[in-house]
Amino acid sequence: MDGVETARLNDQAAIIETLAQAFQTDPALSWILSDATHRGRALRSLFGTLVPADMRAGIALRASGDEAAALWRAPGQAHSGTLEFLRTVMPLVATFGTALPRGLKVQSGIDAHRPLGRFWYLHYVGVRPQHQGKGHGGRIIRAQTAIADAQALPCWLETATAENVPLYERLGFVTQVEWDVPGGGPHFWGMMRPA
Repeated sequence: MDGVETARLNDQAAIIETLAQAFQTDPALSWILSDATHRGRALRSLFGTLVPADMRAGIALRASGDEAAALWRAPGQAHSGTLEFLRTVMPLVATFGTALPRGLKVQSGIDAHRPLGRFWYLHYVGVRPQHQGKGHGGRIIRAQTAIADAQALPCWLETATAENVPLYERLGFVTQVEWDVPGGGPHFWGMMRPA
């Protein structure tokens, strides 16, 4: 799709920065990492771990001007395996520190509500704040949903941002499940885009 590229290894730093900026005010990550100053550093560390892992398990897309980025896990790769867990566990413990219990509550809810089967999993998508509302998010999502359509595969995502639900609906996603993270955590929507 015009203006959207498959990321290469040397694009990782830009993708990490795009996602760190985009998720600074995300309800789930703000609940996990309540200190906004610490959150900025922690998000760069978090995506520094997740971007390479997701690129191994699927594909990363970037807008040609780094306005937006998306991490898609390939069919059958939504749930991380033992090797990935071993690669990422220590960096993630270091990233979250004392916020780790809240992070685990969020992840447990996501894991419990994610369906089984073969689908493309939109793990993360984000737009740098100064570029939001200009269509970059929709464009980068459509680049991969077109591939999923050609493969006759559905797509799945979760969001804790209520304002994003109508955007995802316009892109063909339908809410399948909603849940609240225990202990005062955020509300989530699990959404599937049929094949």
